[in-house]
Amino acid sequence: MIENCRDPGAETRTIPIRFMTEMLACASQRGSVDTARALATVGLPPDLLGQEGARVTVAQFGQLYRFLAGALDDECPGFFSRPLYGGTFKFLCLNLLNADNLRVALYRFGQYFRLMLDDLRFELGREDHLGKITVVQLAPPGPHHVLVHEVMLMLLQGVASWLVGRRIPFCRAEFAFPAPEYASEYANIYPAPVFFDYPRTAYYLELGYLDLPIRQSKSTLTTFLRNAPMDWIQVAVNEKRMTHRVRDILKTQLGFAATIESAAQGLHLSIRTLARRLEEEGTHFQAVKDALRRDVAIAQILNTNMSIASIGAMLGFDDPAAFNRAFRNWTGSAPGSYRRRGVKPSRTDEAAGRD
Repeated sequence: MIENCRDPGAETRTIPIRFMTEMLACASQRGSVDTARALATVGLPPDLLGQEGARVTVAQFGQLYRFLAGALDDECPGFFSRPLYGGTFKFLCLNLLNADNLRVALYRFGQYFRLMLDDLRFELGREDHLGKITVVQLAPPGPHHVLVHEVMLMLLQGVASWLVGRRIPFCRAEFAFPAPEYASEYANIYPAPVFFDYPRTAYYLELGYLDLPIRQSKSTLTTFLRNAPMDWIQVAVNEKRMTHRVRDILKTQLGFAATIESAAQGLHLSIRTLARRLEEEGTHFQAVKDALRRDVAIAQILNTNMSIASIGAMLGFDDPAAFNRAFRNWTGSAPGSYRRRGVKPSRTDEAAGRD
């Protein structure tokens, strides 16, 4: 079952706050949005919205989506010229469950949105030896079309993988817009090499996956919908990526002096091979280590009453000032700025917020 395939660390992983601000801006096109209440619901201090380097957890993004979808009765809050009322995704999935295989299900997926939307549609086709699902823009792109395409591909990959009961390693993702500043984040969201500035947004997969049978039923649909959009976002699901394997090793070494030597030993690789594999994925050991510590720090500050000094110590920082400097380098903000209102800060927290 795909619910059991979810990365167990997904709820502590973070994405740029830009996903949150774009979602709020998009939803405001549909109607009045109580931003303060929305942020309180997801436990995000309002001041962070204006901080360019700030980050939110994937869980918070999911909570905001559910809040906005409910408040506006639109399951794609403000994305399209007309709302997708509550229950739209449920009826979509019910329509897919009795398909013979994924090919038939994806064809129905496209037909469903052809009936529901005036703005875009999905087309299932073939290019060379691969299956291709294309997002065809029917109306001029709106100011938030990048977010719309990003989320609709998340939906596509989430539904397709859920239907067959396994994560689908898509072969390629093309986007009909220039590479955004945060393009490096796509490696943690889309299980495929990504390319930009294409005429149309599209996903490619091996043809064999289209023949897989549907393995879900009405009894598993409730859980899938309840987890939306968490089960759409395939965070670190491509098991072949060395970046994710290193991150998993480092999770067991938090608080210790984790080194590339210890990571290589845990992965049964030479240091040279590990460094080369990471370089091929556009990163290096220290960047992976810092990203993990950043994500864990943000989740702990937002969701626990631990002092910031204690969180820093948990991550291997003996000196609170050193942790504060590192956190600023990671996010552009002091760790105290992430502390939720209503959580009483320690004196160390207060100092961190002033530093």
